[in-house]
Amino acid sequence: MSVVTKLNVSQFNKNGTSVVVVEGLESFDVGKIFDCGQCFRFDEVVNTAHQKEFSGVAYGRFVSFAQDGNTLYIYGSTQDEYESVWRGFLAIERDYDIIDKEILASYESNALKNAVKYGNGIRILSQEGFETVISFIISQNNNIPRIKKIIEALCEKCGEPIFISDEMKNHLSGKSSLCSFPTPEAIYALGEQGLFDLKTGFRAKYIYDAVSRIIDGRLDLSLVEKEDDIDRAIEYLSSVKGIGIKVASCILLFGFEKYDAFPVDVWMKRVGQKYFPEQKELTGKCFGRYAGIAQQYLFYYERYNGN
Repeated sequence: MSVVTKLNVSQFNKNGTSVVVVEGLESFDVGKIFDCGQCFRFDEVVNTAHQKEFSGVAYGRFVSFAQDGNTLYIYGSTQDEYESVWRGFLAIERDYDIIDKEILASYESNALKNAVKYGNGIRILSQEGFETVISFIISQNNNIPRIKKIIEALCEKCGEPIFISDEMKNHLSGKSSLCSFPTPEAIYALGEQGLFDLKTGFRAKYIYDAVSRIIDGRLDLSLVEKEDDIDRAIEYLSSVKGIGIKVASCILLFGFEKYDAFPVDVWMKRVGQKYFPEQKELTGKCFGRYAGIAQQYLFYYERYNGN
């Protein structure tokens, strides 16, 4: 895949805090990226000096992404951290113009054209695999605000605290627990009852089963990362109680960069009936190797533009 090479990346300090600046971005919108249901630990910074700003925790770090036009400001990051963590996390150098053209070539549809245009700026984040496993187990039969509350409660209960500078306190959303995502061992130590006490409900036994399998080796996430066949990867993840095709597809798309994974939820069923009635069942095979990205465009379009 071709990558963007014309970006200008620099660093400066603000009140003792490192800030990375990325200039020349195209097809990149932090508002859409963090508001399309793929990530649960970032929230909008309301009182920002920028056009848009979202802050939260990923890879054990508190960070804030602010945007003005085609310029991105990463508060709380050095240039080395940008290169090793945030560049990949944000998929900054993936050429989404080429991806969009391939998606549109995969299926002739005015609805798809409208969705790609409307969702321009969305990028699939490269999140930590284990975090996506637990997060999307929690997401079952749940709404986004409640998912976020449960995840933050879990992080506060058994994650490691993150200490931030006074400058970074200006970039808080007010919703972050300022704790890292916990390890499998830390979650396992809570037991099913401890997980239930965090208001996870019926999902407590599923979370406990997932971490148990990871700890004893029955679930090896490195094998998921290496598996190129999406159906085999879904089958492997589905060995965990409570992980079905939809949750496994979300995990693969958002945690393992399997862009052909196509989660089908109530939104996609609605999209299929409304815009693709000629398809008996809307699947990833309709949209090619970037079906998961097409899914995000369609979801975002229907969520905010559907009647």
